Amino acid sequence: MMNPVIQVALGGALGASARYGVNLGAARLFGPVFPWATLAVNVAGSLLMGLLVAALGRDSGWAPLLMTGVLGGFTTFSAFSLDAVALWQKGQGAVAALYVGASVILSLAALTAGLSMGRPA
Repeated sequence: MMNPVIQVALGGALGASARYGVNLGAARLFGPVFPWATLAVNVAGSLLMGLLVAALGRDSGWAPLLMTGVLGGFTTFSAFSLDAVALWQKGQGAVAALYVGASVILSLAALTAGLSMGRPA
């Protein structure tokens, strides 16, 4: 198996590149009014994390590449935080609150769904 640090680095490059693609696509489709890209990657990343944990376990040899690397590069709550504060600073407090609430609730629900779907019956 490859060195875990190299796995994280390679996975992070893949995840960050995918994240950039989502950012570009969302900006073209929806414009900059609401941080759709960050919401989408946080929810999708939570679903994928649930599926991976259910399928592989937390201590899998694939965890550094897939969980820490790819998903760590793909989903970033630092971007979430920046988007929420930016909305607040623009005087869009209600939109910021909706964004924060939707991000947390949908991500937790997606993780739970991923765990449920990924575990054998």
